[in-house]
Amino acid sequence: MVIIMIKVKTFDENHELDLQDKVNDFLKTIKEEDFIDIKFSVGVVSLIDKEQIFCFSALIIYKTQ
Repeated sequence: MVIIMIKVKTFDENHELDLQDKVNDFLKTIKEEDFIDIKFSVGVVSLIDKEQIFCFSALIIYKTQ
């Protein structure tokens, strides 16, 4: 009997291209049929000196045995 589990993997980067690279690298490690979904979000903080700090995040949902 094979037990299938649902798992998640989270990523958090300051630059969207860094997040893209990390997500793509992880997706290479799982089978296409095990992939379920990706959730994406962006957070931004504006500082007093008008500098903005971004946080790009992704949550990958996938199946594993």
